[in-house]
Amino acid sequence: MATPNELMLTDLKARYEEQPSSVTFDRLYTDDAEFGHMFSVLQKQLNEHFESINGRARTTRHYWADSSREFLALIDDINKDLYSLKRAGIDVTLDPRYQDGIERCQPWLSYSGGSAVPEDFVEVEIIKYEAVFTRPTEIVVLASQPERVKLKMVGSGSYANVYSYVDPEYGIRFAVKRAKRGISERDLARFRREFEIMERLSFPYIVEVYRYDEHRNEYRMEFCNDTLRAHISKRNAALKFSTRKRIALQFLYGLNYIHSAGVLHRDISLQNVLVKTYPSGAVIVKLSDFGLSKEADSDFTLTQTELKGTIRDPQLESLKAYSTVNEIYSIGWVLHFIFTGRESLSHGSDTVTGIVKRCTDQDPAGRYPTVLELIADVETLEPGPTDAPA
Repeated sequence: MATPNELMLTDLKARYEEQPSSVTFDRLYTDDAEFGHMFSVLQKQLNEHFESINGRARTTRHYWADSSREFLALIDDINKDLYSLKRAGIDVTLDPRYQDGIERCQPWLSYSGGSAVPEDFVEVEIIKYEAVFTRPTEIVVLASQPERVKLKMVGSGSYANVYSYVDPEYGIRFAVKRAKRGISERDLARFRREFEIMERLSFPYIVEVYRYDEHRNEYRMEFCNDTLRAHISKRNAALKFSTRKRIALQFLYGLNYIHSAGVLHRDISLQNVLVKTYPSGAVIVKLSDFGLSKEADSDFTLTQTELKGTIRDPQLESLKAYSTVNEIYSIGWVLHFIFTGRESLSHGSDTVTGIVKRCTDQDPAGRYPTVLELIADVETLEPGPTDAPA
């Protein structure tokens, strides 16, 4: 006789078998004969909603009533079905980029009358050529341990996945960044180069890396709890100015260090700045994702596609000409998010806004010439009279 879990899984698969997918998404799940069709159907529907919302954000800023209800129902289905799978012992991870997209859309979606897209809504990155639903069955073999340790996926990028695991000997959580199968030789070389740069950069506000595995094309690194975007978004209403200032300065200290070491990051974004949280509540900012960074003596170049997810300086005419002032522009956007929790620049006359305006000046000559000078201004910022120490 079938168990309750077996009956539930049979019904779940049957429900999705009745729904159409497409070759575009079916091909992403050919390795999953059991739930590939279900994941294909869900990714197709997510893409349709995210593409429509991005389009409405650029035009009327109004998402239709029927579509809003359908998207809310889809979100509910995804949450319930992934929970059902988890109860059956099947761990499924939704790509963090789409999880973030859902979490940013759900608060303003309405069941009636359509939904107003917020003015500061940042478009969701559409994922067409990667599976957004994964079953992390990967394992890692520790050099000092005979047993295999199961990995849990915590993030995914264009050419690598990030997993976490708890070391059974020390009880400490680490992360593993593994290059995706089938990536180009150029991307694999960039991945290895990223490790080499981060291994050389030893600083409290840089993610620490430990060992590169040539066979698996992966490396170990310290585990961080959240991206900067997620950390602040979860706490924005409660964060004190003093806490924001401390986060901002750690971010800037890290960038000043890599610049002094002759490295430009060139991929500054809210996803590539991580936050490590300690049981005491203390947090440390960690710069990560150095795959697009440029060293002073390197001839490594970029393409428009490679900078797709980066906060880009509109005054940058040639990617080969990328310099410190272009990095300062991206830094300004991140500082604005740290102090306000908003992802689009706002106008104002306060000191923080003045610093951000100088960072993002349309004339690069008007920007801070170095991160060190920017740090000097941020260090002088004073909290408001009601801001208690944090």
